Amino acid sequence: MTSMATLHGTQPPPAIRACPPLSPATLTRSFSFCTGIENSAPVIAGPDGAPCRIDQMAASGHDTRWREDFRLVRSLGLRCLRYGPPYYRTHLGPGHYDWSFADETFAELSRLDITPIADLCHFGVPDWLGDFQNPDFPHYFAEYADAFARRFPWVWLYTPVNEMLVTAEYSALRGIWNERLTSDRAFVTALSNVVEANIRAGEAICRHCRPWFVQSEATRYYHPHDPDAAARAEFLNGHRFLSLDLNFGRLPTPALVDYLRENGMVQARLDYFIKRAPWSHAIMGTDYYEMGESVVFADGRTSGSNVLGYYGLTRQYHDRYRLPIMHTETNQAQCLNAAGWLERQWANVLRLRQEGYPVIGFTWYSLTDQVDWDIDLRERRGHVTQNGLFDMDRRIRRVGVEYRRIVHAWGGQLVGAERRRT
Repeated sequence: MTSMATLHGTQPPPAIRACPPLSPATLTRSFSFCTGIENSAPVIAGPDGAPCRIDQMAASGHDTRWREDFRLVRSLGLRCLRYGPPYYRTHLGPGHYDWSFADETFAELSRLDITPIADLCHFGVPDWLGDFQNPDFPHYFAEYADAFARRFPWVWLYTPVNEMLVTAEYSALRGIWNERLTSDRAFVTALSNVVEANIRAGEAICRHCRPWFVQSEATRYYHPHDPDAAARAEFLNGHRFLSLDLNFGRLPTPALVDYLRENGMVQARLDYFIKRAPWSHAIMGTDYYEMGESVVFADGRTSGSNVLGYYGLTRQYHDRYRLPIMHTETNQAQCLNAAGWLERQWANVLRLRQEGYPVIGFTWYSLTDQVDWDIDLRERRGHVTQNGLFDMDRRIRRVGVEYRRIVHAWGGQLVGAERRRT
């Protein structure tokens, strides 16, 4: 990749280069520390019941402070950033785009030698596309991905659709975002459309570069509280893999195949997913939060549980998909000892690498505090969730200081230390 600094004859501002630059050739032989700019933009029901969009880029001030935010990324010694333009404000209609914000921000990322993991769809779609029940979404999203990759051919890391399972669940099963439906049939429709969109977008991107796909998904596990809850826990432990199984061409368990068929997925549609050859350049992106593990009760209720941790869950996901792993999200609220949580997650990552698991990156998400994520964006309250490396005034938090220490201490130690587990 030729940097914009070289093209323009300028140099990026000084920063401690604890992490070496990334390249497609060295990705799986190196280790990348990362953060992200939260760009969720789902539609929810406003106070009057009318649709209301939650735009996290606007809520955090990144819309106007992006140059400052990118400098903060570099100040931590980071060279990798999960980042994408706001999809709903960029894809204005079929074949119609507004690239003004993306042109400026991606040029600056290139100038600073920050490698973006292009996050193209994060929990919401443009108004003209409606929601994830729309069968035309895969076609038009692939069109958008094609246009993006053609405009930014130097970008080579992609997450086409972020957390496909969460997207479908919160939109069509839990009734919170976008279509706000609460049925298994609506969920299967949304899941099918989202996974197809992810696949078709990947195919479009491959026409313009040789990308690596960092397929981030929520990692989960369900523990039965008692024998009466065992069947429900078993179902949920299959359900958690649905998006990745369909995306990577793996047949779900017989019970989950029956579930998909009973809720509208015809055999030809299932065959489309499971009979395709998965991408060769794929990374298993593991998003891990404290609520990722739950105890399941016989009546269907769940309660948070942190038993296996990132170490235990990641082993399960790797054993299923056998892909290189990138830790792509975690955070914790400041009041709950975010710095202590960071230390625990980093210790889990190191343990996995010591045992030969191909973990190639770690991410604290996101750079700054977020807004209303303490209630999963159910309402627009404007409450700042204090889980960033920096606060909303761009003052570094204790967890940011600790992350910077880890990056500087370990950034040059893990390069070339990859060990594959077979």
